[in-house]
Amino acid sequence: MFVVLSFLIFSGALMAAAYYAWIVPQQAAAQAVTARLRELRARSGQRAKAGAGGDLLKRESQGTVAFLGNVVQWVGLLRRMQEFIDQANLKYRAADVLGLSIILAAVTYLFLGVLGLSLLLLRILLAAGIGALPFAFINYKRSKRLAKFEDVFPDAIDLFNRSMKAGHTIHSGLETIATESLEPVKMEFKKVIEELALGSQIDAALHNMGKRIPIIDLKFFITGLILQRQTGANMVEVLENLSTLVRERLNMAAKMKAHTAQQRYSAALLCGMPVVVGLGFWLVKPEYIEMLYTDETGSKFLTYAIISEIVGILVIRKIANPKF
Repeated sequence: MFVVLSFLIFSGALMAAAYYAWIVPQQAAAQAVTARLRELRARSGQRAKAGAGGDLLKRESQGTVAFLGNVVQWVGLLRRMQEFIDQANLKYRAADVLGLSIILAAVTYLFLGVLGLSLLLLRILLAAGIGALPFAFINYKRSKRLAKFEDVFPDAIDLFNRSMKAGHTIHSGLETIATESLEPVKMEFKKVIEELALGSQIDAALHNMGKRIPIIDLKFFITGLILQRQTGANMVEVLENLSTLVRERLNMAAKMKAHTAQQRYSAALLCGMPVVVGLGFWLVKPEYIEMLYTDETGSKFLTYAIISEIVGILVIRKIANPKF
């Protein structure tokens, strides 16, 4: 009965933390936008008579737990985290994600103490792993989006080359990519066109896109466009070679992935087997593994096993994912 009650308390705390980190910021952002629009509508009549324009400024929200940002801003942690969130095209704030991670880690630490886990190091290790789940999710979404961008980008380069061969300007070529390419390339080039429409220089707009999408092929593309504007050189042939190079590299990576599929599957099976077996024993015969988290010596062995498992997963992941 005590274990069931602890589980319910733990689940309720997790749901409350998730609601606080995701739903509340979205509601606050919607309310801020509504208030801003009402203010602009209220001022539009007076400013139209006075001949003044509206104060349309893009301002960054601080998030619901911005005090965490003030604590660790000097480290640059939140700035780097927010860059990752923006690159994943998520609407979260870095301070909110950090707050959620701290809540998850603290609740997990207390819950493990309720379950009777005696070793302090193991409790800290498991709490840190649960607290890192939001960061792992953001990194997963970011990696998937960047990989999709890289797959679609060669076709976007071909669209731009055809536009340049037809005698269009660089701005027209960028608009072609923004209207006819696939996501997420289409979204990022739309942002470039919007920045240009608001008066930004093309060099600055392209550099901003390079910060949002940290891919080396895109940096080559941006460098080529800037050089073409400054020197007037013919960059069509260079961009065609870049498109061919990107396709060949992606093709090589796909072949490598196909040839190593069996080995990666075996590695995933070996890495996941201890976790699956441990959960199975805990559900079916918990007395078999009870000593691992109730006895001090057993907790030390369990801590060593978890650390060894993590190190092995990282090593296998590094070997199985070569960079091209």
